[in-house]
Amino acid sequence: MRAAWYERNGEAGDVLVVGDRTDPIPVAGEVRVRVHVSAVNPSDVKSRMRRPLATPWVIPHSDGAGVIDAVGEGVPASRLGQRVWLWNGQWKRASGTAAGLICLPSQQAVDLPEQATFDEGACVGIPVLTALQSLRLAGEIDGRSLLVIGGGSMVGQYVTQIAVQSGAQVIATAGAPARRDSARSAGAAHVIDHRAEPVAERVRELTGGRGVDAVIDMDFQSTAGLIGKGVLRPHGRLVSYGSNQTVEIPVDFRAMLWDSLTIACFLVYELRPADREAVVEAANDLLRRRALAHRTAAAFGLDDIARAHAAVEEGRRVGAVLVRP
Repeated sequence: MRAAWYERNGEAGDVLVVGDRTDPIPVAGEVRVRVHVSAVNPSDVKSRMRRPLATPWVIPHSDGAGVIDAVGEGVPASRLGQRVWLWNGQWKRASGTAAGLICLPSQQAVDLPEQATFDEGACVGIPVLTALQSLRLAGEIDGRSLLVIGGGSMVGQYVTQIAVQSGAQVIATAGAPARRDSARSAGAAHVIDHRAEPVAERVRELTGGRGVDAVIDMDFQSTAGLIGKGVLRPHGRLVSYGSNQTVEIPVDFRAMLWDSLTIACFLVYELRPADREAVVEAANDLLRRRALAHRTAAAFGLDDIARAHAAVEEGRRVGAVLVRP
């Protein structure tokens, strides 16, 4: 099979190699998927840049979609030929979706509804599941207000779409004009330019001084500083799924204590089985109903995977960056 891989950390153009590798064979409990589309996420870029390799080589990317063409012992033959989307393709494994074939546990290849394309299926694993789990942890949102940090990002625009459909009012932050437009098109009632406007002050203005019921956060390093500034109303909740810096982030505990605030953090790769089952089911329901708008920023062939990584690394994209093995 054709695949892309790296054997050391570094810049995409320096370490990513494209070539032929031996076709994988599914073991008991696994399926083999012929990958039609692989998606590049920020975590894939960060892993390539700085996560120490636990294996001699890594085929990157966790998300993708394709067709099951072989099954291991214990997997029903009826799965052969099924269209599927994938989650945790490369998580704690050497082989991800940036290849013509991937073998992985059967439950990680989810039936792709006939209403959805492979491109759309490749967007689900990290972005849509993160959005759904964020909103589950935020609690009841119908009729409530949310602040979505990074509303023009992949996860942020999915959070906004789902929240608005569920009856919430969304205030989003975004920087680049294209990302502000993306947040608005996803349904945000207000979009704050975090580069030019004081976020906390604007949130208080837009909520009549009360603050929002919940914050969905992509960068706790930056958002933690808003906690003591009245962004969250009493008994509000901040849900965070990421941070550019992950250690020694100060938090205003006095504000948290006096306003009975809650911080909930999660890693989409490590969801508990019940949570995973719930968000996978919800994601497929959204796909069946075609309830989400999916945007593609760029698509590349496997030979141009370094360009695909660069497109994500630059941080200016609006929509998914896809690779077609």
